[in-house]
Amino acid sequence: MHCDRWCRNAIAVVFLTLTGCAGVVMPGASGPPADAPVFHVGDRWVYRATDGFRLPLQWVETHQVTAVAPDAITVDITETGPNARGERTEVWSTPGLLKTGAVFDEETRRFVTPIKMYEFPLTPGTSWNQWVENLNASTKKSGQINRYVTVGGWEQVATPAGTFDAIKLRVLMRLDDDEFWRGPTQCNYLIYYSPAVGAMVRAEKNAEYWEKGDRRDGIGAIAAQHAVLELASYTPGAR
Repeated sequence: MHCDRWCRNAIAVVFLTLTGCAGVVMPGASGPPADAPVFHVGDRWVYRATDGFRLPLQWVETHQVTAVAPDAITVDITETGPNARGERTEVWSTPGLLKTGAVFDEETRRFVTPIKMYEFPLTPGTSWNQWVENLNASTKKSGQINRYVTVGGWEQVATPAGTFDAIKLRVLMRLDDDEFWRGPTQCNYLIYYSPAVGAMVRAEKNAEYWEKGDRRDGIGAIAAQHAVLELASYTPGAR
């Protein structure tokens, strides 16, 4: 594969970022581990979401468990509101391991090996680094995503649904969406997971990419995402 100066520089930056982070423990990374949740049909999480800067997009996102089998947990996701983007479905092989679903915006991907969204028990001070082959259902293109996660400590997180004890995760992710005119999207996320609801209660998502071949090359980046999701309500299914 041809790799120009921009490509080589980008790969070097990613390599240094990942290897530099590999030995770093997040500040305050202490406390007990968080065990894997047990899902039931009818479990429902509703999130308030925004994305953008001066005039952010707004929508409400509902995640509901619709089926639970030994090797597949199915979650239907619907969006409502002024900037709703439609419906999609996630399939988890086990809690924490995503077989089909979105890791960036609403783009549904099918993973050859399940991507590790959470490594249970979530233990402060641990980390994992994964390269995963996938097929993007929208573009019909296959590629490889790199996702590096460090687990921090416990914090109290205020949301519209209340205040939760949550464990913080830092996610650095490189997508496979580079083109002849641009590099891959680089994501930097903070995820707050609460065992009380068996899911995240807040997510702060920032992403950017670099254009190639113009005066901005090596100087600036294009924002691709500036989103916040907060839990608005949680309803457990039948036990």
